[in-house]
Amino acid sequence: MGLETVIKDIIDVAEAKVSETNAGAEAEASEIMEAARQSAKKIMGDRMAQAESDIQRMKKQEVSSANLEVKRTMLNARKDVLERVYEQAVEIISSMPESKQEDLLKAILEANESSGTRIYSNKESEELVKRLSSLEYAGNIDCVGGVIIENEEATVRLDFTYDIILKRVYEQNLRQTSDILFG
Repeated sequence: MGLETVIKDIIDVAEAKVSETNAGAEAEASEIMEAARQSAKKIMGDRMAQAESDIQRMKKQEVSSANLEVKRTMLNARKDVLERVYEQAVEIISSMPESKQEDLLKAILEANESSGTRIYSNKESEELVKRLSSLEYAGNIDCVGGVIIENEEATVRLDFTYDIILKRVYEQNLRQTSDILFG
């Protein structure tokens, strides 16, 4: 065997090893590329799922926020209507004819006059209260109507002003009034 044959054999073996190494490298590169594609697909899928989840969460928050705003607006509107009803009741009471006021004051005084020694009323009702009551007239108060009866020591004050009576009735019947007005 000649030197040329040995060199050719070495070159053939080297070329075979290079081909084998290249094939292995290409296979490994192909595996790495496929793994990278799969990883990219998984990342993309995870990101899409997260984005969809975020969109759904934001949508629910927006709907919930809108519902709260609608409820708040409706409650404010109902509150305004109830306040107007209350104001109208105050106007009706303050413009009540004197004969009705006299009947109402008589009923209050008959039931409660014995509990005090002094009486207060608004300026408009002063003469009527003085005429109807045997109690000492102690002065004027700021109210729509009615009276305050006070004992000698000023430790007990019975407030029968129309303002307080209306406020109590309003608070006690607020739910019923709201149900009647708004169903």
